[in-house]
Amino acid sequence: MAWYALLSALVLLAPPTRAQNAPEGTQAESPYFFVQGAQPGVEALPLKSTDVRVDISGVIADVVVTQRYKNEGTVPIEAKYLFPGSTRATVNGLQVRIADRLITAQIREKQQARIEYDQARKEGKTAALLEQHRPNVFQMNVANILPGDDVLVELRYNELLVPQDGNYQFVYPTVVGPRYAGTASNAPSETTSGSTPAHAQAFPAQPVLRQGEVSPSAFNLKVNLASPIGIQDIRSPSHAIDTAMDAGTASKRASVQLAAAASRVANNRDFILDYRLAGSAIQSGVLLHRGEKENFFLAMVQPPQAVPQAAITPRDYVFVVDISGSMHGFPLDTAKSLMRQLLGNLRASDTFNVLLFSGSNRMLAPHSVPATPANVNAAIRTIEQMGGGGSTELLPALRRVYAEPKAPELARTVVVVTDGYVTVESEAFALVRQHLGQANVFAFGIGSSVNRHLMEGLARAGMGEPFIVTRPDEAKAQAERFRKLIESPVLTSVKARFEGIDVYDVEPQQLPDVLAERPVIVFGKWREHAGTTPPNLIVEGRAAHGPYTQTLPIDVAADGPGTGALRLLWARHRIAALSDEEALTGGEAQKAAITKLGLDYSLLTQYTSFIAVDKVVRNPGGRGATANQPSPLPEGVSNLAVGEASALGAAVSSTPEPETWAAMLVVLAVLGAQAARRQRRQPFTA
Repeated sequence: MAWYALLSALVLLAPPTRAQNAPEGTQAESPYFFVQGAQPGVEALPLKSTDVRVDISGVIADVVVTQRYKNEGTVPIEAKYLFPGSTRATVNGLQVRIADRLITAQIREKQQARIEYDQARKEGKTAALLEQHRPNVFQMNVANILPGDDVLVELRYNELLVPQDGNYQFVYPTVVGPRYAGTASNAPSETTSGSTPAHAQAFPAQPVLRQGEVSPSAFNLKVNLASPIGIQDIRSPSHAIDTAMDAGTASKRASVQLAAAASRVANNRDFILDYRLAGSAIQSGVLLHRGEKENFFLAMVQPPQAVPQAAITPRDYVFVVDISGSMHGFPLDTAKSLMRQLLGNLRASDTFNVLLFSGSNRMLAPHSVPATPANVNAAIRTIEQMGGGGSTELLPALRRVYAEPKAPELARTVVVVTDGYVTVESEAFALVRQHLGQANVFAFGIGSSVNRHLMEGLARAGMGEPFIVTRPDEAKAQAERFRKLIESPVLTSVKARFEGIDVYDVEPQQLPDVLAERPVIVFGKWREHAGTTPPNLIVEGRAAHGPYTQTLPIDVAADGPGTGALRLLWARHRIAALSDEEALTGGEAQKAAITKLGLDYSLLTQYTSFIAVDKVVRNPGGRGATANQPSPLPEGVSNLAVGEASALGAAVSSTPEPETWAAMLVVLAVLGAQAARRQRRQPFTA
């Protein structure tokens, strides 16, 4: 009876929230641990290598990623691989090479591409399908790889490098952290219309290697840098690199590659490359491109330097800190280091509160408290005691923050600290945008392979700024940067106008405040100049010292090499703006517009995919096995981010929340006491 009571109690106390909380029909979308040898005779690890070549010219990076698949098994396979990309990536090309045959992919509407791929797979033709699940998460499917086949899949993208405080940074993500779907799939939508975009929740099953297991596929990367201004101070905070530069003190060309010993252990964290230009210069100016049908421009305008203000309005800060299972260990240690710095930088006139969240959430105080040394130290002590465990319920945590009242004379800032391993990005963006009048939002991404799409999107929706902290020793610098941004915005009420040139389709349509010392970026289209007024771009705003105006002349005769990417970068920014609007309004309100842009500019989007099909039938009947290529867990992330699921993709149970453990201990104590009393009433028998 005691054991029956114990089991009953544990069942009643078990938390209803599981690690994925997926409905019955979507359990296969859970992350799961990869098991070698689950399918005898099948090549389970078909991805042999990933080679990345990056050519940076000025502020535009051209990236070519070559994935090599080989079937070393005895049956034909379909290889599936989920991999990350840059949040700024403009994916615009795909090619497949089989022996001496080269197949160039075509852009199609997403459902049409899937139909064509499935048909080719069933017919026994080798085919490749590239789909977007998030702006920074893609999936490659390659069908009918025969035993002995060596297949090269090459995808190409461009991105814009935007400097900050004179520092240029190129990031190549190498691994997708396991995503938690949360209860949002069953919860009401956060969008105005009450409906969720169809693509918002879809996330494929994701096999991962266990903590500490090294990926069997090789990873190689090489970066070629070319700048009209001397390059200096090249370094990588993430990887060991070998650097070669032109002779001289003002080298304008450099090459960087992974150190020889790094290629086998380099693909479990973002590759980060930082560099500066001579004199900390920023390549301000207007780039032009003349196209066959349309002309495009990119304006990059350096704002004034930040000037500390003498009088700063008191603020109320709410820190939303993730203590879920994926944060266990290294990420949470990094977050604790960051929180010590952030709380330590508060002024006595500020108020603050801390919300800790995993499967549940709790505030450290019923309401915000003054940032006195005693209150700050008490908060730090509590955070230091936290361990990572449980699921990642971000949306309930944000809802609770917005439900908290604040004094009308105080401005509120919400600071989210998380690794971002969730799939509810669209819902979170919409929730933040809906409450923009209550608070602005800053997002700190913690870990070696952060979900940058979530961090950048939260900050964009909340008119804040994203921060990435990959190691504890970066916490102090990032906390100091946050303090400076809050105290003194660089430029507010920003407007851009053009004289002497006809521009249209300008992105963004409304310029945000400039919080950091990073350029004002404007994309658009232009028509040939006709008139006597010299063409100029004029940027106006309000800086710390008063009104600000900067004028940049535009040379319409200048159409430099390498500017063809401007048409793709413009289209990507327009698609991003439409996606943000869709996340706010819900449903698929912008599907037609996004699809048209994807098809017109041959770009991968949430509604368009790349499809490549070989004409040769190589596997009649299309029979074979599926190999889901596993990814390593991101550096510093423990097995608690996934749980002990089977290799079949079943839903993963979460680590019980602390209150659940406490309740279990109470039950055990009660039952133990009852058993002891019975033992005392009965004589001891041998």
